[in-house]
Amino acid sequence: MPELPEVETIRIGLKAKIIGKKIVEIKVGLKKQIKSDFKEFILNLKGNHIVDIERIGKLLVFKLYKGDKFLLVHLKMTGQLIYRKGKKMVAGGHRISETDLVLPNKFSHIIFTFSDRSNLFFNDQRQFGYMKLVKEKETKQIIYGYGVEPLSAEFNLAAFKKIIKGRTTNIKALILNQKKIAGIGNIYADEALFVAGIYPGRQAGTLTEPEIKNLRRAIIQVLKKSLKYGGTTFSNFLDCNGAKGNFIDFLKVYGRIGKPCFKCRGGIIRKEKIAGRGTSYCDKCQG
Repeated sequence: MPELPEVETIRIGLKAKIIGKKIVEIKVGLKKQIKSDFKEFILNLKGNHIVDIERIGKLLVFKLYKGDKFLLVHLKMTGQLIYRKGKKMVAGGHRISETDLVLPNKFSHIIFTFSDRSNLFFNDQRQFGYMKLVKEKETKQIIYGYGVEPLSAEFNLAAFKKIIKGRTTNIKALILNQKKIAGIGNIYADEALFVAGIYPGRQAGTLTEPEIKNLRRAIIQVLKKSLKYGGTTFSNFLDCNGAKGNFIDFLKVYGRIGKPCFKCRGGIIRKEKIAGRGTSYCDKCQG
């Protein structure tokens, strides 16, 4: 699943590709991935164009030119957005193989065609992703349901302390909770907890003030560095400028099971299930 850095990279890239382009055709092969009235979805999008793209957490928010409407797009587990113009194809989202780039394919459930004959494909193998057309009021309500953006000024130490104070859940589950902090997923939760030297299964409310301060700093540090390098890729992830995300070169624990720890040199990277997710950590630094 793409997380905050990957979705933000997609957002920036798509703004350079599709803003102002008229949508002349929409093909929907799987109606269940449209989470609003289908006829209204087609009626409002066809002939319209996108004037801005915003993001909250992992959710993309496309502002339309005509009507009081917004298009919400969530890639969930295996969603992909692939933009194609002529022979050039750039993409973002779930890992992309060569077969994914044979378009359209059996996973191309929604296809937008623009006036310049370019296309935007919404592919989704497991079909958890969605598109939803909503009014401005509902958009604001949905955004209000998300927690603080970890790269915003609102993610200050006082706010983070308030999120953690008295919580009996484990710290990884807490920072994965999108209603508390928007945009952090499995990869960056593991990486930030490693940088902070905190065991992911530890009860959140037991963290000391210095540990809370260190974890907040680690979250910001890891997300900013990932954004700088275009996100994390494990296959052929491309941003919408055609560049591969290469934060994978800087991962310390995620995907390094059984390997020696870069920090302490004496520990080994282990994996166990915490917060319902496969969790990587150093058995010495974070034990």
